[in-house]
Amino acid sequence: MNKNDIKKYIFIAALAIAVCVISQNFHVLANFVSLVLGAMKPLVMGFMIAYIFNILMNYFEKHYFPKSTSKAAAVTRRPVCLVCSFAIAIAMIILVMYIIVPEIAKAFGVLYAEIPPAFTQVRDFALGKLGEYPEIQEQISSLEFDWTTIAEKGSKLLTSGLAGILSSAMGIIGGLTSAVANLVLGLIFAIYLLLRKDKLFRDGNRIRRAYFSEESNARFSRIFHTANETFQSFFVGQFVEAIILGSLCFIGMKILKLPYAAMSGTLVGVTAFIPIVGAFIGAGISAFIILTESPMHALIFLIFLVLLQQFEGNIIYPKVVGGSVGLPSIWTLAAVTLGGGLFGIFGMILGVPLAATLYKLSFNVLEAKEAAEGIAPPEDKKPKKPEKTKKPQKPKKVSRK
Repeated sequence: MNKNDIKKYIFIAALAIAVCVISQNFHVLANFVSLVLGAMKPLVMGFMIAYIFNILMNYFEKHYFPKSTSKAAAVTRRPVCLVCSFAIAIAMIILVMYIIVPEIAKAFGVLYAEIPPAFTQVRDFALGKLGEYPEIQEQISSLEFDWTTIAEKGSKLLTSGLAGILSSAMGIIGGLTSAVANLVLGLIFAIYLLLRKDKLFRDGNRIRRAYFSEESNARFSRIFHTANETFQSFFVGQFVEAIILGSLCFIGMKILKLPYAAMSGTLVGVTAFIPIVGAFIGAGISAFIILTESPMHALIFLIFLVLLQQFEGNIIYPKVVGGSVGLPSIWTLAAVTLGGGLFGIFGMILGVPLAATLYKLSFNVLEAKEAAEGIAPPEDKKPKKPEKTKKPQKPKKVSRK
């Protein structure tokens, strides 16, 4: 055997030993991977925040004294644009909370006031209809709905299970503290990435040129360019689509004179960031809150939003998001389902652009393979031949006699 054969067999043997060791100690590897992912969570969160805010910051940088060559403009461009981006995001969050929170509090106040009388009406109706069943009437008449009694029973339940509740409360507080700490660290890391992004890009390009071949660099560049283009198109399109859907919901509810129009339009627009199912989540919450005002209004709202969702899904979404992402509906649904099952809401949001990126890259590879093998593309992929324009005929000369 030559040296290459020996190296190949040594590699195969080492790989077999590694597989056996990992299979026998899989729980140790799983714990180690979980620990590493938990430690990397702030960095991943910071990278996601930086990528989203970079889209907005690039827009400001293009309009911040674009023709100026002064040193002051060059030095202040990045910090000023970064501050403007975060200020707009914070202002939007405050505006959304200012619209949604008071309306939800008002709805729960209505529930608190209306549930006991509604319960009494239902009980009296049941007693009137069940005159032939005195035993059932006796059981129903003994039922009472009183918030004071419910509060007393709740306090007794809390007191009896105090140890479990304290442990649960400590767990909730610990989880909330960890989430806040991860968010703060992610924001700090995102600010650093945004302020130093030019140097980071230059260093990354130097490393690629030093350690990889030109062919590998070209392949990496195509992948990164496709992914960046798809993700940016998705986030921008999803933001525009959410604003359009929320505005149409608000205008339609005002025309139909439905209650909670501002809150419902804002909630539907915010939840529309989640592809496919987001608007329905916002519609369910809004319908429940409108139900506290009038069941008929809630029914009208649901019918209106179903029609609006059909209009949005067939006309607005394909024009604003679908064309730029380029992912068929069936794969969009699969990406949302799989991403939500694995990573929750963030998985549902990021699953669509990630699936669209893989979809585009796989079809680029397929088309290149077909071209190399001399296989003709499908009929719908063939470029259309330009129509031949007829040459204008010269006017006939009229002979004058």
